[in-house]
Amino acid sequence: MKPEFGSPGSISSLRSVCTRSISPENPDGSAGGGGRATTGTGAVHARDLGAGWKISPSVDIKAGETEELAAIEGAGRITHIWATTHADHWRSLVLRAYWDGSLEPAVEVPYGDFFCNGWGVFAQVNSQMVAANPHGGFNSYWPMPFRSGARLTLENKSTAEVRLYFQITYESGEPQASDAYFHAQWRRSNPLEELTPHTILSDVSGRGHYVGTYLAWGANSNGWWGEGEMKFYLDADTAYPTICGTGTEDYFGGAWNFDVPGRGYTAFSTPYLGLPQIIRPDGLYASQQRFGMYRWHVPDPIHFGTGLPRVDIQALGWRSGWRYLPLRDDIASTALFYLDRPTTVRPPAPTADTMEVHVGSAPVPDLGMSPPRS
Repeated sequence: MKPEFGSPGSISSLRSVCTRSISPENPDGSAGGGGRATTGTGAVHARDLGAGWKISPSVDIKAGETEELAAIEGAGRITHIWATTHADHWRSLVLRAYWDGSLEPAVEVPYGDFFCNGWGVFAQVNSQMVAANPHGGFNSYWPMPFRSGARLTLENKSTAEVRLYFQITYESGEPQASDAYFHAQWRRSNPLEELTPHTILSDVSGRGHYVGTYLAWGANSNGWWGEGEMKFYLDADTAYPTICGTGTEDYFGGAWNFDVPGRGYTAFSTPYLGLPQIIRPDGLYASQQRFGMYRWHVPDPIHFGTGLPRVDIQALGWRSGWRYLPLRDDIASTALFYLDRPTTVRPPAPTADTMEVHVGSAPVPDLGMSPPRS
């Protein structure tokens, strides 16, 4: 019997599956297919050693092109993804996943945001489902089942070539007919419209369960920014939600502004929720506070029977007289959920402009006296 996702005894169960892993050293994951390359990005370094000695550890993705990371036939389940590339590219690459021959992706998220690093600045993440380790070793443990095939791609939206190291591990040999499909969607409000909640998910039809939220939140004003409520509109909900939280820091498992007296904003990372990233102003060009936070509904998934009309979050601060102050912050969200179908309604695809993070630096004029910076 196939172990249930997250069940305590599943590690000891004997199962009739095969483990395969796709990487640049074994592009199709075939049995005995690893380490056979004679050309690749590492060939020059192994010129005295030959085949089998790290000839092809990575791929180069040209500007504007899409690399197919994996193409898997038959039923299976992706169990682990590891990847790394330079931090400059974390918000210029778009990760996509397609299930069972679908032409539309179920996963369409900026590379960095998928791994809880949406600002192009490294943050250590120690969670059950995503681990981000020094310096940019990104890991996903979200189970991704499919019934007849899977395809994963990475699009380079930048103007520079990107070198990517990656490994995608999966299992095959068991039918996945009773499992839901993994989905991930990204949206950004920059800035948030006046008196309008930020939409995290909308108009999803079908049966499934919502399992995670990552927010890259940029504060555009002084003061506390996280008084707003997280709301889940389930099934037939219209004007009012079934699930309504009590504040942003509450939803992500913190309290009282994430503010430890004497220390200010305090980062934390636990198996299912955390605020792993706090980017403080530098007093010069990096003028805004930026935060990264996650909440995984793994032990407490949010189930829906016919659909998710909407998931949203308010941006609220404080004004005089202890009144709420609606904010117009920069909010980028990644919503993770399982659904009974491989495709659903999704927002417009991320573009170079919508993903862009404005870095804290001043432009250097080109006076013709030095070569351009890379």
